[in-house]
Amino acid sequence: MVTPLMLDKVMKQFGEKTAVNEISLQVEAGEIYGLLGANGAGKTTTMRMVLGLIYPDDGRILYHGKPFSKELQGGMGYLPEERGLYPKVKVSDQIKYLAKLRGMTEAEAEKSLRYWLDRFEVPEYYDKRIEELSKGNQQKMGFIAAVVHKPKILILDEAFSGLDPVNVELLKATVKELRDEGTSILFSTHRMEHVEELCRNITILDRSNTVLQGNLRDIKKRYPREEILLYTTGEVNGLELLDGVERVERKERGYSIRISDVAVAKSILRKAMDESEVEHFEIKEPTLNQIFIREVGEVHE
Repeated sequence: MVTPLMLDKVMKQFGEKTAVNEISLQVEAGEIYGLLGANGAGKTTTMRMVLGLIYPDDGRILYHGKPFSKELQGGMGYLPEERGLYPKVKVSDQIKYLAKLRGMTEAEAEKSLRYWLDRFEVPEYYDKRIEELSKGNQQKMGFIAAVVHKPKILILDEAFSGLDPVNVELLKATVKELRDEGTSILFSTHRMEHVEELCRNITILDRSNTVLQGNLRDIKKRYPREEILLYTTGEVNGLELLDGVERVERKERGYSIRISDVAVAKSILRKAMDESEVEHFEIKEPTLNQIFIREVGEVHE
């Protein structure tokens, strides 16, 4: 089966500055692929090249095995970080117009728009102008504009920023649905917990270079487990004296224990069971946030 989206050693320079340096990745059908990096790392430039808005200086981008063409553009959807809908134009007028630009008939565009407005439980927005909506609802309209024409490849740039928790969950569920229907989704965000929940494979960019890439589960296995969560009904004393324990921090329900060697876990558990009743014991794998900071350093926006 042909990979829907493949980047092969793609480069882009602006004058003397290299914005993207030989990035390679592939997004399969029914996959949400995470593209991560600090501001200025090259994420947005990469997405603009995928969309055909700017062209690579070197390397190639293939869509279902073919190079970019205007015809292929109809099969792509894009939700930019900077929202792009016109504030004074009605929701229905502009989203249907965008759908028709992507090859839909008036009737198809109408049906799809009505479906999405119902799906987000806002059918009354059909005749509203964008500027009449809250920021979160403007964002939802931007999302509908990106998917109204049923794209096979979807590019999401900070799709959940500015949304309240309820709407984040709604949009996440929708993105998962699109994935399950076979859409290939390139997903860029600063929120590592969203990547952990949604993405199987990731690329981390730093100053235009790929610094980490691959299956998220495999990547996590390469990093040491350095924290134990211990919840007990009573006090456990002297944990910091155990060999391999670096730091013990008291939490609401127990302890967060920083370790230098995972072998100390047995001693911690044994001690806790001797002195109290253990409610929860977990050797935590590193979070993607911790891995990101280790690879890229602290991010200064």
